[in-house]
Amino acid sequence: MALDIDRVAVHGTWWRQAASGLDPLALREPPADGRWQRGEVCAATYLADSEETVWAEWYRALAELALSPRVWLPCALWRVRVDLAEIADLSTSERLAAVGLSPPRPGRESWPAHQAVGERVRAEGLEGLLAPSAARAEGRVLCVFRTGGNAVGLGAMGRGRRVCEPPTPPRGLRT
Repeated sequence: MALDIDRVAVHGTWWRQAASGLDPLALREPPADGRWQRGEVCAATYLADSEETVWAEWYRALAELALSPRVWLPCALWRVRVDLAEIADLSTSERLAAVGLSPPRPGRESWPAHQAVGERVRAEGLEGLLAPSAARAEGRVLCVFRTGGNAVGLGAMGRGRRVCEPPTPPRGLRT
């Protein structure tokens, strides 16, 4: 049975943090797991709606792994152009509830349920999904499924801004 989800187009500028010197859209081998997909099933690129959301997600990931911020520095902050026509809109509590999910919270305990929904979204042929950030209530993340490693609908804008010192944690950060 098909998921009861709204489909939206997503266009504009999104944000991504990547290790210094790396292409922000390059995929790791093997592909990593994320909240909305398992790497063994499908690779994905995760983007944030703002610089604040990027850093909130960065600090959340560090906290989950019990790592010091300096471990992931230096890094680069990138702006990414997005031009996608078929995205699942799971951006509200109501839309998440319609597919049997609660809003994401920090921690990996809820990942399997979110991954199952993400994999169903992908199986229905959508390019990705829009969802609330687990690390910042007012933030949104965009999970873009990758087919054959191609970054269709995504493009790095300019050069990444090198970050050598831990950024100030954003307001509303949840770890």
